[in-house]
Amino acid sequence: MRFMTAGESHGPKLSAIVEGFPANLPIDKERMTSELIKRQGGYGRGRRMQIEKDTFQFGSGIRHGKTLGSPIMIEITNDDFKHWSKIMGSEPLTPEEEESMKRVITKPRPGHADLVGGMKYNMRDLRNILERSSARETASRVAVGALCKELLHALDIRMFSRVNQIGTVKDEGDYSIEERATRPDDSSVRMVSEEKTKEAEQLIDETKKKGDSIGGIVEVIVENPIPGLGSYVHYDRKLDSKIAASIVSINAFKGVEFGIGFMAGETPGSQVQDEILYSEDRGYYRRTNNLGGFEGGMTTGMPVVVKAVMKPIPTLYKPLFSVDINTKEPFKATIERSDACAVPAASVVCEHMVAIEMARAILEKFPHDDFNELEEAVSKYKTRVSEY
Repeated sequence: MRFMTAGESHGPKLSAIVEGFPANLPIDKERMTSELIKRQGGYGRGRRMQIEKDTFQFGSGIRHGKTLGSPIMIEITNDDFKHWSKIMGSEPLTPEEEESMKRVITKPRPGHADLVGGMKYNMRDLRNILERSSARETASRVAVGALCKELLHALDIRMFSRVNQIGTVKDEGDYSIEERATRPDDSSVRMVSEEKTKEAEQLIDETKKKGDSIGGIVEVIVENPIPGLGSYVHYDRKLDSKIAASIVSINAFKGVEFGIGFMAGETPGSQVQDEILYSEDRGYYRRTNNLGGFEGGMTTGMPVVVKAVMKPIPTLYKPLFSVDINTKEPFKATIERSDACAVPAASVVCEHMVAIEMARAILEKFPHDDFNELEEAVSKYKTRVSEY
């Protein structure tokens, strides 16, 4: 399975094409829509989320609620484009129009792709860079991830995410899987604890008043994964490495860990490795899950637990200093509409990137021209593994 996204932040639409999905997979469009709505939520989001509805349409690959096996096109209309049609239109400009063009950006923002992107592609208007490098592109990836979650759902694999930390506010309770799966959807910051939710809201408000932004840590859990996804044979087939790469590809993400992650560096090996147990009803399982459901780059069958850190959004209402690329004079960086905190939304994006890699690993391992063929192959494999 492979996919590609296209579109600019204030362009007419975002789109994605997904190739390699099995035919005859039932698709619940309402369930997919609800996933996109989650990405738009979260305390601290900017005004853009009040404008965009992020409803999507299938342009191809789906007929009468089922996949066809052909490439699937997903399109999301940017409602805000009507205010940007002249600035972001595809038609050439006259010299007079180009001279009077508003919102030309020559001051790169620290922490963004603006300056390096302009240098790489030889662009003098940095809007050409920021429009594509914007996190708005993640709406397309959430749509692809939602499609992948339809596949995982059909195979009895459940996924969910939450926010563990915003700034200095940490939600570190000893929560059950069910609590982590359900409570975040009722929280404005996607935390489990109501008390910590209020603390995080207060911190976001204080940060926003200062014209600043704040980051945090998110967690994704995959329940009931198929054991043996990924491979120990080649470095580039290890599933945990693919998941890590996909997460760091999300705007502003700077680190990934599995299970206890970096704590393993300060913990004795006897307290890190997951002891292997066996029972007639469960087969092989682990006493603990410190390694986050992975051994040798492969899923063990224990829940996959991934954590990732997001830096504060670099677009600030208290802008940092930069240098004008035309005059080379120091200026305060251009202010673009932004969020004080996007960690709750980022947890949803993170969840869907993990969903993409989990679905991709399944489709790489099993025959899948037809979903019924895939379902049968997965069932036989699970039976064989349980009898090992």
